[in-house]
Amino acid sequence: MSDRVLITGGANGIGAAIAARGRADGFDVVVADRAGGDVVVDLTDVDATRAALETELARGPITRLVNNVGAVFPAAVEEQRPEEMQAAWDLNVRPALTCMQALLPGMKAAGFGRVVNVSSRAALGKELRTAYSATKAALLGMTRTWALELAGHGITVNAVGPGPIATDLFERANPPDSPRTRAIVEAVPVGRIGRPEDVAHAVAYFLDSGSGFVTGQTLYVCGGLTVGLSE
Repeated sequence: MSDRVLITGGANGIGAAIAARGRADGFDVVVADRAGGDVVVDLTDVDATRAALETELARGPITRLVNNVGAVFPAAVEEQRPEEMQAAWDLNVRPALTCMQALLPGMKAAGFGRVVNVSSRAALGKELRTAYSATKAALLGMTRTWALELAGHGITVNAVGPGPIATDLFERANPPDSPRTRAIVEAVPVGRIGRPEDVAHAVAYFLDSGSGFVTGQTLYVCGGLTVGLSE
């Protein structure tokens, strides 16, 4: 099997932490991101993404995939614009399918694959997140469907759902001086905001070759926010 792993949106934030952890774990990491990396491409452009991945796969198969790229588009329901909903779909959902389809032949040929979709705790519902929560919930449906379709090929498909994580993306959508942001952080049962490395650790478990009996699952990396009354 290949020890190569493709990480979308791996130039910054959570994606960069996942890439760093992958390298530390001995994987040959391939970052696809318009902001930089091994494959510099606008992942919302299907044709460009397919062409870039075809070039990369000519160097050898990639049997591990982390669909991490995404953006938030915060707005109240009456203010969420249709073009924002489309933009959320184009970045948060469609690249996952494009990359999956590109890598899948190599995974099937190897009889092995590990796929991790980075969703969000917001998929369970969060104010001001119509486009974001809808698209992140879509990733969970895809996760379960792909897990069922591909289990017989030795391919597992799982998801992680980060809660509040200290990244530039989180701070842009949740200004640090906002009472709403302070309330979010104070509600975390473990008493702190998450770090990108917390998410990378969860992803590393699903990428491991020893995780072959776990598929179709979602692991919330949220400090306990999805538990009981904290939800």
